[in-house]
Amino acid sequence: MQILIKTKDEKVSQVRSICVLLFDNFSNHCLANAVEPFRAANTIARKELYSWQHVSVEGGTVTSSSGLPVETLKWQQAPPGGDYLFVMPSYGFKAFSTPKLHQILRAARARFKLLGGLDTGAWMLAAAGVLEDARVTIHWDEFAGFSETFPEVDVVEDRFVLENRIATCGGASTTFELMLEIIKKDHSPLFALEVAALFMHGSAGERPDLLPVRSGDGLMREATALMRRNIETPLAIPTVAGRLKVDQRLLETRFRSEFGMTPLAVYKSIRLREARRLVQSTDLTIAEIAVRCGYQNASAMTRAYRLEFGSPPRQER
Repeated sequence: MQILIKTKDEKVSQVRSICVLLFDNFSNHCLANAVEPFRAANTIARKELYSWQHVSVEGGTVTSSSGLPVETLKWQQAPPGGDYLFVMPSYGFKAFSTPKLHQILRAARARFKLLGGLDTGAWMLAAAGVLEDARVTIHWDEFAGFSETFPEVDVVEDRFVLENRIATCGGASTTFELMLEIIKKDHSPLFALEVAALFMHGSAGERPDLLPVRSGDGLMREATALMRRNIETPLAIPTVAGRLKVDQRLLETRFRSEFGMTPLAVYKSIRLREARRLVQSTDLTIAEIAVRCGYQNASAMTRAYRLEFGSPPRQER
């Protein structure tokens, strides 16, 4: 069955299938960071946007480096293809990089829309010969050895790389960032921001006015986290810029580049998504929700809610 969704800010999309190829001594932290963002995306959309399965070369129980057992499907019994294949080894990965695995990965290149090497997974992809002319990264402990072993591969010291049907990252925390980037490309920056907010990603506990300014995505995470912490009494955009110690024009430019929207419009969307969460998960009245989300009255919030989501809040209840 194909499920389609379309909201004001999210692209039309079908259910995307994910295959996670595991090896003994994998990092369960990495596995959680790979799968949980997609689970959260399904939860937020209230539809199945992503499905996934765990597989291994021989099937059966695969045990993580910390002793977590995961039941897997044998590769030959898995469906013939899908959207994303994530190759997830960790410790002892070179021993698993066998001719049989290389054959599997070469065949998978034609069967999946995207191949992902997580943690040390880029090594296996390179050994299989599927990274020609690709720009990739790997766990930084293996960076030098990887560069020497595969000089034909363009390896960079980035947290993650996603381009040309290949995705790579260097560890557990960067896996989470990579998955957010995939969700952003599948749907929209605002939808990915909602997913990140569920995990408090970018929501630093320190005072934002004392934080050093970060470039690119870092600044956007700090700005949107500051907005999420000030929903009931929204801050003026000049105040947001001042708290982050950046010029307001720079902030406007970065928001337009990342979201295609002004900071004020993104702030409004953040407040309305909090309103939707409260509508769907609490018994608060619409008037109470309006106050909690920075609106003077229920009518004002209802109008904005309808414009954002296509239906009034009471209909969603």
